[in-house]
Amino acid sequence: MNYEFQVADLKKIRLIIDTDAKNEADDQFAIVHALLTPKFEIEGIIATHFGNDRTDHSMEESYAEVIKILKLSGFYGQVQALRGAEKALVKKERTSYFGNFLPADNEGVRFIISQAKKADPRPLYLGVLGPLTNVASALMMEPAIARKLVIVWNGGGSYPHGGKEFNLMNDIAAANILFSSSAEVWQIPADVYCKPKVGLAELQYKVAPCGEIGEYLFTQLVEFINEMASPAKWPPAESLDICDLAVTGVLLDEHEYCYEWQEAPFITEEMHYIFEGLNRPIRVYNDLDQRFIMEDFFAKLALNYRK
Repeated sequence: MNYEFQVADLKKIRLIIDTDAKNEADDQFAIVHALLTPKFEIEGIIATHFGNDRTDHSMEESYAEVIKILKLSGFYGQVQALRGAEKALVKKERTSYFGNFLPADNEGVRFIISQAKKADPRPLYLGVLGPLTNVASALMMEPAIARKLVIVWNGGGSYPHGGKEFNLMNDIAAANILFSSSAEVWQIPADVYCKPKVGLAELQYKVAPCGEIGEYLFTQLVEFINEMASPAKWPPAESLDICDLAVTGVLLDEHEYCYEWQEAPFITEEMHYIFEGLNRPIRVYNDLDQRFIMEDFFAKLALNYRK
């Protein structure tokens, strides 16, 4: 990579990205940002589902998108891509909305477990850009790995009440399993992860000229906005929240004064938060420096791909 600086080994972190990459148009930006960040030792990228409202093969479409991003960015063959959960966790029985669930056993989940069991004393960070199905499954299959994990998740409604949110909606049970575990969690709720906002003109100016990957990042986002166009407010005509850059942003810089530690809630079927005094504290972000995150992404893309 074309940087005139080096990151000390003791500052580097082990990282797995878990992504519903073909859901919208922002996961792609976060994946590229992660690939270009020297602080991150990326051990793998796991594709996951994004529900079945638009397709019955959302995980496979996400996997194909991960492969495409790796090829266009020049990282294909250097970073492992794995298939994860095809759907949300399934209950053992249908006696109640929240019952006993079966883990989704797949190569992505087994990869999380194997990497967490490595002798490396450092924690294993999981940057989760979609539902928590793979993470919850790994914890169900091997609860002991919780002590090695730090899960950074874009998801859940705003505090203190919660509410409808897409990543949470796609597997509420998985979120409850994670929140009731002993693993360290950094949650970036919807009112915070929406802050990395950018206009299409800025993307055309700063991203599109940056090689094949820059051109693809720009064109696929424009195509997404046009495809989803409707009289509704979302998506806007000339801008979009690049939400998943929130995850790479706080992994790059923890934003020390932008979070609080508070009890992990139980999440109801309606996605509301209930605080029962049973779960341990988790880190909940309440703000982000969105320009720092966006400008770091723009600079890394330009330094490595702009002619």
